Amino acid sequence: MASPSALARPPSPPRRRSPARGRHLGGLLTLALPLAFLAVPATASAAPPGDGPGGGPGGGVADLGPNVTVFDPSMPVEQIQATLDATYAQQVDNEMGTERYAYLFEPGTYGTDSDPLQIKVGYYTEISGLGASPSDVVINGKVETYNRCLAPDNCIALNNFWRTVSNLTIQVNGTGQDGCRAPTNFWAVSQAVSMRRVQVQGGDLSLMDYCTAGPQYASGGFIADSTAGTVINGSQQQWYTRNSVIAEWTNGVWNQVFSGVEGAPADATFPDPPYTTLETTPVSREKPFLFLDERGRYAVRVPDAQRDTRGVSWDDGMTAGRTIPLSEFLVVTPDTGFGRINAQLARGGHLLFTPGVYDVAHSLEVKQADTVVLGIGHATLTATRGVTPLEVEDVPGVVVAGLTIDAGSQLSPVLLQVGDGKGRSRSDAADPTTLSDVYFRVGGPHVGKADVALQVNSDHVLIDHTWVWRADHGVEDFTAGVNGDTDRWGTNVGRNGVVVNGDDVTATGLFVEHFQQHNTIWNGERGRVVLYQNEIPYDPPSQADWQEPDGTLGWAGYKVGDHVRQHRLDGGGVYGYQRNAEPGITTETGFEVPVTSGVQLHHVMTVHLDGIGVIENVVNDVGGRSDASTQGTPQYVVDYPG
Repeated sequence: MASPSALARPPSPPRRRSPARGRHLGGLLTLALPLAFLAVPATASAAPPGDGPGGGPGGGVADLGPNVTVFDPSMPVEQIQATLDATYAQQVDNEMGTERYAYLFEPGTYGTDSDPLQIKVGYYTEISGLGASPSDVVINGKVETYNRCLAPDNCIALNNFWRTVSNLTIQVNGTGQDGCRAPTNFWAVSQAVSMRRVQVQGGDLSLMDYCTAGPQYASGGFIADSTAGTVINGSQQQWYTRNSVIAEWTNGVWNQVFSGVEGAPADATFPDPPYTTLETTPVSREKPFLFLDERGRYAVRVPDAQRDTRGVSWDDGMTAGRTIPLSEFLVVTPDTGFGRINAQLARGGHLLFTPGVYDVAHSLEVKQADTVVLGIGHATLTATRGVTPLEVEDVPGVVVAGLTIDAGSQLSPVLLQVGDGKGRSRSDAADPTTLSDVYFRVGGPHVGKADVALQVNSDHVLIDHTWVWRADHGVEDFTAGVNGDTDRWGTNVGRNGVVVNGDDVTATGLFVEHFQQHNTIWNGERGRVVLYQNEIPYDPPSQADWQEPDGTLGWAGYKVGDHVRQHRLDGGGVYGYQRNAEPGITTETGFEVPVTSGVQLHHVMTVHLDGIGVIENVVNDVGGRSDASTQGTPQYVVDYPG
């Protein structure tokens, strides 16, 4: 019987899951192993279920908002477990809900060999340590996400979005779990999920849940600044691992990308397996994190930007950077007035958004260099009155991290704009404005309309992991067309996901899906992208709705401006699935770029997921056709031009 680490890519395409509840398809791997079945601002979301502990240093949990719980190691494991279990029971299926939670662990060890702490993480939940190093908080147990069962025979990880684990050590302890689960920490997730500053010790890390209804689809994902032994990729159709240390990576499905990872597999035999490996990461800055300083006070560590890095940032001590006392932040709750927030930003003060949903009727304007805007617990800004919720002026060193930005029911021109594009850039290559774990939604929990989700006009900006999503499913109650797609197409308006006009912009982990024209447009010079994942929209009602004004069939998922002379992408995929319009909808190419030696694409692909659409070429007029005859089998181009 094969172990999970013996996985190989499947020879046949995946079966289709129920379109009414799920999303896109991933490559399914065959496992031969015994399976055990074993609004200005919005009101605060409900307090965490159960009687969570309060208190904590530096003013305690009250200073961090109503939906933050701080644990200390003196608390009984049973109490901590009960609190977390109650939240998971509420959040496991709460995909489009408004509840948001952060659970923070003071330095120490939680759980024992005989009584481990086994945490399951649901939607909009953050599990983070408060140590200066990941070693300072040890979870003797697990921090896990399993397949979500949409029906008894439909248990998948495709919709496991919006959750976070960071800054701690997982000492894998499966005591009390069945034999399938016991030796492994399962992290079966898809987009908008980050694992940062985590050590996994004493067991494997599996990115697929092979214990719930067997191996199932998954579409992740992101790991950074972390260490692990054996990592089981499983059915993950794409994954990006950055600046980490691993002992082994077991397999790949379509597009597995590594940069600056010690122990990463080589990419010499691409596409079998489909590994793309960069020895170093060209530009990186780790995400800011909340911690307790040597005097037990809350502070935020803001890491420095780095170039050409490899391995984790904390192996030789504290991550290089600056420490800002929490007293210099405005701690924002859903009851904080936005006039007060903008006044804080105008004087160069920092913001910590606590878990909640915030209706933004006036743009938040970041005007000063080196401002930090940090969200915890998946704090969510929702546009109202057609505003741009967040605007960053053309200044260096701003860090925005840990926020989700939603379109509202009135059309916003942009959801997040960096630089106004009107004047001379005041950027700094050594101190780039950085977006880390900033996610975008157009539709899903409610009707959404935005012309562009993310627009970058400044130079020297770093986009460090984002998911920019025009929703392919949600709770809007659309009815017309297949799965309500005709209603969705005309109601949830999103023209472009990402537009980059600035020069020397880098994106590490760029996930953009379902927009109604080019999903990404890159007009700036010397752009650099490490992993790009895209699905063109599922829902065009007809070919006439999905073609350019000049008659070109469809819009490329990734467009580099015709005038651009230098650009590089390493590891990119454009996936196709349309549910409407017999005999089908055609997209002429997945990637559209100028033909010049300075614009280079390395390891790119298209794949037909399901449905009746066609992508004729991979890059421009090069590469094979993705259609029903190649379902689940990518069409690769190793290098373009080449």
